[in-house]
Amino acid sequence: MKAKEIFVIVVLFILVIGFTYYYQNFSDGISGDGVCFGNDCFVVEIVDTPESRALGLMNRESLADDAGMLFIFDTEGVYPFWMKDTLISLDIIWINSEKEVVFIAENTETESLASINPGENALYVLEVPGGRAGDVGIEVGSELDFYIS
Repeated sequence: MKAKEIFVIVVLFILVIGFTYYYQNFSDGISGDGVCFGNDCFVVEIVDTPESRALGLMNRESLADDAGMLFIFDTEGVYPFWMKDTLISLDIIWINSEKEVVFIAENTETESLASINPGENALYVLEVPGGRAGDVGIEVGSELDFYIS
């Protein structure tokens, strides 16, 4: 009986630690900024200046499955993107001011100069590793939660 009680206490302790970690990382921005779709979250770098937007993920050789970059614009508008000097395939997700997905370009072609034009107004654009939007079920109409400090 005693071993069973110890096991239950250990499991409860692990759950408390896990929830504490989750909320520190995604609820109050202490350990980073996040964008979540249901239980699937991406730790994101925020880019909100013209200089940082122009650089984006250029020349990076990798991006963790749970990482991304969130572009924040001053006003809602149509923002085309391209993959110049981008070495990794991305899913590029355009999001309106209501935090609803309005367009997704999946598995983009690396180092392409072709413009990817969503033809939809957005206030945010989220870049995640190619294929991840589909893996977690993000589609046009999905609503995302932002945890930004």
